[in-house]
Amino acid sequence: MRARPTPSKLIEAATAFDWRRYVIYIGFVAVFLYFTVTLHGSGFDSQTNLLNILRATATISVMAVAMTFVIGAAQIDLSVGAVVGLSSVTTAMAVERWGLAAGIVAGLLTGLLVGAINGALVAGLSIPSFLVTLGMLGVAHGTAEWITNTEPQPILNSTYNNTFGSGDLGSIPSLAIWTAIAFLIGHITLRKTAYGRQVLATGGNAIAARFSGVNTKRITFLVLSIMGLTAGLAGMLDAGRLQSGRFQWGEGDELSVIAAVILGGTSLFGGSATVVGSLIGSLMIGMINNGLILAGLESSQQQVVRGAIIVLAVALARRK
Repeated sequence: MRARPTPSKLIEAATAFDWRRYVIYIGFVAVFLYFTVTLHGSGFDSQTNLLNILRATATISVMAVAMTFVIGAAQIDLSVGAVVGLSSVTTAMAVERWGLAAGIVAGLLTGLLVGAINGALVAGLSIPSFLVTLGMLGVAHGTAEWITNTEPQPILNSTYNNTFGSGDLGSIPSLAIWTAIAFLIGHITLRKTAYGRQVLATGGNAIAARFSGVNTKRITFLVLSIMGLTAGLAGMLDAGRLQSGRFQWGEGDELSVIAAVILGGTSLFGGSATVVGSLIGSLMIGMINNGLILAGLESSQQQVVRGAIIVLAVALARRK
């Protein structure tokens, strides 16, 4: 017969429960319930609005998956927002001149090229990723503005727009499908592969990782290259959703992406990461943005509330 747990064991188990590990999930449910109650008349919890939140956060969610690996490896990438704009522009120009396939290749290669340059400079020359990607932010943004002469580049190819942004598969937005694909690939890679373990080992202690046989320079190069490739895909998704490429697309996205990853529980100092948490963090930011807009707050007030919520959530999050 199975023995019942004693009161002392129950108390010990309750004490051992570290609620800080789950603060993002608790916060997500709390924010959702709050907006559901207070904005019920505004349709916050309607299927249409919830799908709109998924669409609006898709590019942030996709990039948050890749940024989880970057931060997990104790690096940072501040150029992703500018890469989104540049990729959207090169995609739109290529689709217009050479067709669908050329546009897809152009968008992905744009992101991969920027990411590879970032990775080579950080891994090869040991320049801090903060400085490299901050400089690349300006390069990518300026290039996108220069080659378009600040003019939007329309995308009239309906197949592209439906596949990468504004279409639906039944009742499921194509953007939600791209988010799910990115999440599944990222989660399985981080938790089930040697590459994922090497990323966390590199971020946790690079010296110990090298002694254990991990090529930390290769890992650094790869996480930044893949981050660039993913930002290129995000630019393609923005271009499809907005049916145009423009250098402004993605402005400020780097802050939202990093905030989503940190909110989700990935350590800013590397060595600990969670793709699930990053996705929840991204959806939470999108939900807050949507709720504040429906509540009728002015733009300045929205920024104050968003900033306060993020600071509070990070302060409550688990520290390792």
